[in-house]
Formats: sequence, C-alpha cells, structure tokens
Amino acid sequence: MGSARLLVSRRGTDRRGWLRGAPPPRWVRVLPVALAAAVCVATLVSSEPLDIGFLLGAIPPLAVLSYGPLATAVLGAAVIALLTVPAFHLDRPGQTDLLTVCFVAALSVFVSFVRSRRDAQLDLERTVAVAAQRAIAPPVPETVGAVRCAGLYRAAQDGTLVGGDFFDVRRGPFGVRAVLGDVQGHGLAAVATVASLLGAFREAVLDQPDLEAVAARLDRRLAADSAHTPHAELFATAVLLEFAADGSAVRAVSCGHPAPLLLRAGAATEVAVEPWQPLGLGLPGAGPPKGVAVELRHGDRLLLVSDGVVEARDAAGAFYPLTERLAEFASVPVTALPDRLWTDLDAYAEALEDDVTMLALAPQAPER
Repeated sequence: MGSARLLVSRRGTDRRGWLRGAPPPRWVRVLPVALAAAVCVATLVSSEPLDIGFLLGAIPPLAVLSYGPLATAVLGAAVIALLTVPAFHLDRPGQTDLLTVCFVAALSVFVSFVRSRRDAQLDLERTVAVAAQRAIAPPVPETVGAVRCAGLYRAAQDGTLVGGDFFDVRRGPFGVRAVLGDVQGHGLAAVATVASLLGAFREAVLDQPDLEAVAARLDRRLAADSAHTPHAELFATAVLLEFAADGSAVRAVSCGHPAPLLLRAGAATEVAVEPWQPLGLGLPGAGPPKGVAVELRHGDRLLLVSDGVVEARDAAGAFYPLTERLAEFASVPVTALPDRLWTDLDAYAEALEDDVTMLALAPQAPER
C-alpha cells in the first residue's frame, strides 16, 4: 500500500460540517424524538393545559435532516397520533391545526426522499472522483529504488477530490526521478492537463538520459496540447529531482516552481536551483532548462511542495513560515513528515484556497 494520502482540510469533505454535506452529528438525529418527549412530559406535569402542540409540527422537518423517507413517515405518523391522544390535550384549546401538521409531515416525507436520492448521487460522484484521482495519480510506494517516499494531496475546492496538483516518483534506467507540479486552474478542468503531464513524465523517465531532457519533454507535451485546445493557454509549474544510484547526490530542475527544500541537521534550506520558464509557455530565448546537483549526506531529506503551502496565510496575512516549521519537525520520519506538516499548516492558515501538495523523499544507501 502506498504512502500518498488524499486529504481534505477542516474546510473540506471530512471536516466541513454537517450543514455542508457531512453526516449529521448524533444530537441532530435524536432531536426529533427529544422534542416529542419534551412536549409530552411538559403537558403531563403541568397543572394547566399547555398550548404547545404546534411544536410537534417541527418534528417531521427535523427528521429530514437525518432520516430517510420511511423513518420520516413513521415520525410524522407518531406526531399525528400524539396530537389525538386525549391524555395530552395537545389539540386544545384549538390553536394546533391538525390538517396543517399532516400536510407538513407529508411534505417532509417527500423532501426526505429527494434528499436521500441526492445523497446517493453525491456518494456515487465522490466515489468516481476518488477512482479518477487514483487512476491519474496513484499513491507512490513507500520505497522506489533506494528512495523512501511519502506524499500528500488536498484539493482546493470543497468536496473536490481531484485538482490541478500532481506528483509521481518513478524508477528508470537512469535512476529514480520525481516530479511535483501545479497546472493552471483547479478541479476537474485541470485533470486532463495533469493526466497529460504525468503520462509524458512516465515515458520520459524510461528514455531520456538526463533530467533536463525530461523537463523539456514535459514542456513540449504541454505546448502541443495547448496548440490543439482552442482558446486555451495551458501552462504548469513543476520541479523535478533525479537521485544518484548510490544516494550520494540529487539533481534538481525547477520550471517556475518553488525550489526543493533540503532538510539537514535540523535545518531546512532551499536548493539553489535556477528557475526555468513554466511548462508550456514556449517563451522565445528561454534556452534549455538548467539543473543543479547537490551532494547528499546520511539522514538528508528533500521536500517538494506546491504553491498552496508557501502561499498560505494566517488571519493577520502572514505567510506560512515553511522553513522554520520544518526545522521543528527534524526528527519526524520521512513517511510521517507530510502528515505532520499538513496538520500544522491547516491549523495555521486562515483559508486554504489553493491545492496543497507535498512530497517528501529520503535517499538511502543501496543494500549490499
């Protein structure tokens, strides 16, 4: 099982709240029964007749929030029965309209039916979205060659499980290569571009002798896609890595993307890579991409992140201090680093409006 995680924030599917699609909390489910019980108890203990039967009319609409059509119909019938029980006197002194309550109960059953059908369709669409995400960008293995990997992805749009960020780690005849990128746009509109770039990367890993050639292949693929897409200017940023077979060095190429971060001896620093043009722009005079090689020591780790991480802000508008936070997680294993960083980022940011993607890599000496 791979170590990549498909997550959403507290503002997304898992933690966005029951009013926006998540299952209702337990207190909402017991509210209709609790209200009926409270009305009955109040009428029984009161020495004078209480004109509170109208409160029972709220029970069927409340049931719609949590229950299906059958359970809503049962609760509606129970409300009508309670209104006609002589011991409760809920239909006197005549302010509770039994016909109105019957109509509200019938309408609630219909609304519950519609809601149940909608929820089933949303569940199906969410399942399809998960399958599409895993087909386009399947979880990376925990180990690729001599490199340990851990990835994390969170889509920007609430309820969306696919978006414009991507990453992959592949082993080929020229070593282990990794990519993390961000295409123009968000959500489903960016999925086709993501699929195209990942396909080009996986092919280039097998037949391109150096990392700069891999970046050039991605640029050519995106430029070709843009030429065949009317009224569209497709572009993407990306950062690519290539690890030496013995884990002693890594080569990096940046195409308009934030530079990789090197975690070494409790400190995090940016790899000094010269940024090339974003993929797909085809700017004249840009020249070929230029990579940089960095020697690696035992225990070194590399982190690739998307713009959603470096551009996150707190309530005061301050950017997320990524390098300082990484230094605090120096002892965290590479497989747990994206999760720890995500928890910290989600708590720090006032709003996360861009896709958040992280890829942590730790080269290891090959087994002898």
